[in-house]
Amino acid sequence: MMLRVRSTVRQRSLSGGSPTRGRSSFSSLQPKPAWWILTAAVLLAIVAWAQHDAPSTGFYLGFDRNQYPGDDNLKTLRQTFSFAGFWLNNPPGETSNQWVGKRSGLEAAGFGFLVLFNGRLDADLKNVPRATALGKSDAQAAAAAARREGFPGGTLLFLDQEQGGRMLPEQKAYLYSWVDVVNAAGFRAGIYCSGMAAQESHGSSIVTAEDIRQNAGGREIVYFVSDDACPPSPGCAFPKPPPNPADSGIRFADVWQFAQSPKRRDVAAGCPASYNPDGNCYPPGISPQQALHVDVETARTPDPSQGRTQ
Repeated sequence: MMLRVRSTVRQRSLSGGSPTRGRSSFSSLQPKPAWWILTAAVLLAIVAWAQHDAPSTGFYLGFDRNQYPGDDNLKTLRQTFSFAGFWLNNPPGETSNQWVGKRSGLEAAGFGFLVLFNGRLDADLKNVPRATALGKSDAQAAAAAARREGFPGGTLLFLDQEQGGRMLPEQKAYLYSWVDVVNAAGFRAGIYCSGMAAQESHGSSIVTAEDIRQNAGGREIVYFVSDDACPPSPGCAFPKPPPNPADSGIRFADVWQFAQSPKRRDVAAGCPASYNPDGNCYPPGISPQQALHVDVETARTPDPSQGRTQ
């Protein structure tokens, strides 16, 4: 809960009248009662807290990428982003995980976290019993990796569900068994999935995030959705203030990924010409020659996974 306090405090004399000018009085020299000093100290502390920590908007920019950006780039990235994606296992298409051991450095640089676990594709699941077992074992691996990296209990772990459309029975079994085990392990479960309408063969459409939520059986799941079509996406942009995740069209989304690298030309063709000519999205202050392209997100908090320890 955010405490909102005016940043300006009007100075008043102890008698409640106008401030004393150019003179002192006997009463003003008397020792102040302890309750008055305590009250003033509390008020000053609240004002200082509000000025330092209260956000100018309710939303925050973040980035994710498969490869770790390098320690030397963290200061520049922090000028634009409040949080960073952090992979617990090999990111999609990768054979290793460069994020291992980087949590403390990111936190020291001022970043919050979007903690990610790369989930299985449908071809790996095959059937419901196998999918259920894989969901459980992958959840145990995610929890163990989160502990090993130093994330505190209660950290929100997002399962990366790369495939969109209506979830098949084995996909649902995998997702929900993963969610159940993560929640039981002392963490909280979220899912990264499509927030875009996918056309089905009989002419109707389905949004993956809504399909997962409607079939979740009351499970507590936080949603990180992707929609990089313009609109609603602003394209490869770093708006101030950042957009509301609900502007994605998914009102229950806590995080919205609105730009991807490389640009999906079949989806983001209508976006402004803000992507680099090579099709990637590069953050401010970073030369494209470094090839440090990013996906861009907006979230409701500067630490969407609540993974900071300080």
